[in-house]
Amino acid sequence: MQLGTRWAFGDEPPRSVPMELRPGIVAAESGTPDGAGRHWTLTWLEGRPIAELDDGTVVTLEAPGGHDPGDDGDDW
Repeated sequence: MQLGTRWAFGDEPPRSVPMELRPGIVAAESGTPDGAGRHWTLTWLEGRPIAELDDGTVVTLEAPGGHDPGDDGDDW
């Protein structure tokens, strides 16, 4: 079992956030004009990390095979 974590928008993600996920987080933050008071939540689904911002922005790693079955177009 892997535990999730939370951190504030604009802060350095905790060490538990995989390095492969960080570029997507940086891209999402740069595309969000005002992140004041928002927080990220890191969770794990079937061993895959998912970072979600309070506004619903989601950053995931691509699933093996190249398609995320939960892809709704908002992922980075």
